[in-house]
Amino acid sequence: MTLEFDAIFETPRNALRSKLRRTVRWGRGLPAAVEHWLTKRRSRCRLSELTDEDLRDIGLTRAQATAETSKSWFWS
Repeated sequence: MTLEFDAIFETPRNALRSKLRRTVRWGRGLPAAVEHWLTKRRSRCRLSELTDEDLRDIGLTRAQATAETSKSWFWS
């Protein structure tokens, strides 16, 4: 009887711990994801400011640069 009683009350505790671990992992990953999005946004803004000569130096055309800068900084 003791094993059944312990098993009944152990399950919610483990579920709570599991949920807490998932929340902590998500919380730790969120700042990194935001930093990644902001880095993409900054680099695309800088790309849009380059001259045609600068773009040629890095091997891009104006059309390629425009296509890249028109992408969403959040999703892609």
